Amino acid sequence: MEIITAKTGYEAGLKDHVDREKAAIDLMNSVGQLMYAKGVELVFFRNPMLDISNSQLLNLFNYAKDVVQKPIDVFQAAEVARGLLSMDLAPSKIDIGKLTWEFKQNGGDLNAFLGGTLKNFIGQDKHTFKPQDVVLYGFGRIGRIAARELVKQAGKGQQLRLRAIVLRSVNDEEVVKRAALLRNDSVHGAFKGAVIEDLANKAIIVNGQRVQLIAAKNPEDVDYTSFGINNALVIDNTGVFTKRADLERHLKAKGVSKVLLTAPGKEIPNVVYGINHKDLDIENEKVFSAASCTTNAICPILKVMEDQLGIDRGHIETVHAYTNDQNLLDNYHKKPRRGRSAAINMVITSTGAGSAVTKAIPSLKDKLTANAVRVPTPNGSLAIMSLSLKKPASRDEVNEMVRHAALNGELVNQIHYQIDPELVSSDIVGDTCCSVFDSNATIASGDGKNIVVYAWYDNEFGYTKQVIRLAKHITKVRRLVYY
Repeated sequence: MEIITAKTGYEAGLKDHVDREKAAIDLMNSVGQLMYAKGVELVFFRNPMLDISNSQLLNLFNYAKDVVQKPIDVFQAAEVARGLLSMDLAPSKIDIGKLTWEFKQNGGDLNAFLGGTLKNFIGQDKHTFKPQDVVLYGFGRIGRIAARELVKQAGKGQQLRLRAIVLRSVNDEEVVKRAALLRNDSVHGAFKGAVIEDLANKAIIVNGQRVQLIAAKNPEDVDYTSFGINNALVIDNTGVFTKRADLERHLKAKGVSKVLLTAPGKEIPNVVYGINHKDLDIENEKVFSAASCTTNAICPILKVMEDQLGIDRGHIETVHAYTNDQNLLDNYHKKPRRGRSAAINMVITSTGAGSAVTKAIPSLKDKLTANAVRVPTPNGSLAIMSLSLKKPASRDEVNEMVRHAALNGELVNQIHYQIDPELVSSDIVGDTCCSVFDSNATIASGDGKNIVVYAWYDNEFGYTKQVIRLAKHITKVRRLVYY
């Protein structure tokens, strides 16, 4: 009798899993059709749904239950997605997790619910902008990740379209080498698409999109209009130019309207998207900075703590992956300690993140100190924030404040609230959020006046996603969003 029971339990569990896998395939089919036929991107409680496996998709439903605390099942979400397919939706971004939960709570007829909830999304006339031309000035770590992300978003409802990459020189060897670096990446894996070298035209064709390679030694030397590029946003990821006067040289080139720097800038707005992007004068300002990866990682958490509890003072220590500005083996370097081998040493070095935070959160001026330790990992970093609070709070209260901010309001794309007790740095590589909050690591003193909070960040991919969000904002190509 016990053997029969065990067999029945096994078979029942397997059948349930297979049924859920089938529903997941149905849901993923709808995700693809909505994206490529209608320009409608589905996310699940802000988590991306494109280019993920069935297992990853099913795990999102555990996330809905354990973190969001809004349990829904894959069958319900698949039904809602099929309902969206039948609608004349404008290109947009829709959280199907949120939508499915609301339908579950309201009940009634699905088509009537969707028609009423998304009435402002119906009709192609709701999509009011044309794609913005983008030029990558430089093609390093951030430039190549940006290129991958930009070409993924092609099609109906496209917001940004990559038109050109500017290098110091362009020849057949450069084209082949640059294509290879885009195609393969030791950290982020192979590009999920096609990269073809067009040697005759000094271009690369990425997923059918022709991207011109342009040689230039100076920003002002390029005539982008000769390549059919107009009103372009230049994303400068070289790190060479950080002052306003230098960055404004891009504006002297024909066909350029705005410039975005992927590093902290001087004399220009330093922006952490989600924190201070709404303060920008995007009509009159032409040059912007997306600040640093560390600034983007710590600002969302500090913003929550400052708004909810008030920060009296604090220290931030970043444990940062090594970068290309360090030496692989011991050699001369103009900065202290960075000349020592990055691959076998922990290296104490400076960071401007503590002072840079105040450009996004002015109330923290003169309250924070910061330092960094570069460690022998190629990507994936950690910010440790030790804060003295004006209003005391327990560990659970702090965690709940961050969890709420990660799921509601302005920071849902910036904070990923993690509950995994086994989380390590490699787990956050490829995370779309710039700040992955490690809830299990939070420490609070007995009186609640001092806390230590931990935020992981993919210092390459997570930061690049912030750059692209800011690029869409300053060029005014934001889609309709149901979050």
